[in-house]
Amino acid sequence: MGVHTPETEKQSKFDPEMLAMDQESLSIEGQVLGRTQTKTQRGIKSRHAQMMAIGGAIGTSLFVGTGKALALAGPALLLIAYITICVLVYGVLTATCEMNTFLPVSGASPAYYASRFVSPSLGFAMGWLYWYSFGIIVAYEITAAAIVIDYWPNSIPIAALITIMLVLILALNFAPVKVYGETEFWFASLKVLMIVGLLILSFILFWGGGPNKQRLGFHYWKDPGAMKPYLVEGDTGRFCAFLYVLCYSVFSFNFTPELIVIASGEMKSPRKNIPRAAKMCFWRLLIFYIGSILAMGVICPSDASGLTSGSGVAASPFVIAIRTAGIHGLDSVINAVIITSALSSGNSYLFMSSRSLYSLAVAGGAPKIFTRCNRYGLPYYAVMASSLFAFLSYMNCASSPAAVFNWFVSVTNTAGFISWICCCIMFHRFRKACRLASITPADLHYSSRTQPYLGWAATIIFPILLLCNGFSVFFPGHWSVTDFLVAYIGLFVFLAIYLIHRLVHWKDAWFFKAEDIDLTSGIEEIEALEFEEENQETAKEKSKARKILRLLWE
Repeated sequence: MGVHTPETEKQSKFDPEMLAMDQESLSIEGQVLGRTQTKTQRGIKSRHAQMMAIGGAIGTSLFVGTGKALALAGPALLLIAYITICVLVYGVLTATCEMNTFLPVSGASPAYYASRFVSPSLGFAMGWLYWYSFGIIVAYEITAAAIVIDYWPNSIPIAALITIMLVLILALNFAPVKVYGETEFWFASLKVLMIVGLLILSFILFWGGGPNKQRLGFHYWKDPGAMKPYLVEGDTGRFCAFLYVLCYSVFSFNFTPELIVIASGEMKSPRKNIPRAAKMCFWRLLIFYIGSILAMGVICPSDASGLTSGSGVAASPFVIAIRTAGIHGLDSVINAVIITSALSSGNSYLFMSSRSLYSLAVAGGAPKIFTRCNRYGLPYYAVMASSLFAFLSYMNCASSPAAVFNWFVSVTNTAGFISWICCCIMFHRFRKACRLASITPADLHYSSRTQPYLGWAATIIFPILLLCNGFSVFFPGHWSVTDFLVAYIGLFVFLAIYLIHRLVHWKDAWFFKAEDIDLTSGIEEIEALEFEEENQETAKEKSKARKILRLLWE
């Protein structure tokens, strides 16, 4: 297997092999920093990982943000767009999980694999991209929650609502990781139950089981229609509508594969639980996303005034359908669950932001202070720094919450495209290194039959969508400097970070040769951890058997 030469190891201060240091060196470093340790702890259990994969990153966008897309493009184009993105995201998911299962090191992140399989500059840029993007999504979720709460008549200042959400999210992230895993398990369970309930309700309304006894079927696909034009009339307008919702729908899926990778660094038995989480994520994409979009298009007309004039949950296709069917009180229940969904997603993304910064610091790409952990393995300085982005939610106090909502969507969409493109690039480099090392997909701990085909499809399509993210501003009469910057500033920031690192390390190679990619560092530590966990599981099973025998005998 290819390994880095001593010269290669000296090329950059951002060294991915630092993440594979043994526990002794970490303890020494922790003493130098004046803390007991600089290593996180594996406190995320199997059930936590699987439920996080199913519903961990499902935020308010699926329930609220889809109303605008349905009104603009119609149910058929929206469904086709979601199916397309689902297939491509699944390709990224299986690609990242394949690398992650092979090397589930402590502090792992997609940025770590980029610095190990492609180049330190790419890993450096991705690490900072994740840090600020995840942090901005925390502010987005708090903004969405504030909009949704406004659905109920109240006189509570928006600043007070934002403060309450901030305090709750920060409190959960400053707790040990096992508390995070447990809270996410129950939050995700609640979201899953609500989505399943809404799908069942949609099925009942489809057949006319609502209070008004109206059998919907595919009536709304005929009137007002399955497809709508956007910007211009005719087939060109329908294509523009499809392209718009294709880019817009990405926000519902943003960083779904990355959540599993980042959580794996603190996951028990990662080589067992990562493949399980990937399988669960497939069903999440199929049932919750595609199923929900199909249900929305069937029970809610795309010309409903509430989709464009309503705010928060009032603009949700599900709520509009419930009101039209004459069901009372259920809209408030959905409202309450959406608020917990926003809290859950905000909690998840602050966790991901802080762990991205921690991973950067361990690899030398950020100040060393962010590696410091308390006795529970919590990187508290990284959490503090990452939480600063959440205060962007106070922009709602000065601007329209809906406008702030749309800004956050555009900025994070760009980051999502960049991340998935980079994940595909590092996956192809990983596969090539494996071929040279005579490692076949069958030899890996996890691989998908869809690879490398879906990986190549995502590599081609996502760059096109990235460039089309703000395409509407280029149409006559639609130019807006603000909209242009919001749509593309993330790309400029990413390129600037990458180029600055390249200039500082100009003599470095642009990317590692496949034969020089390191496939060995950290393997011994992972296998030792697996051996220890297997022994613990065996001991527990024997202990349970003894208890049963003792109970029967006595």
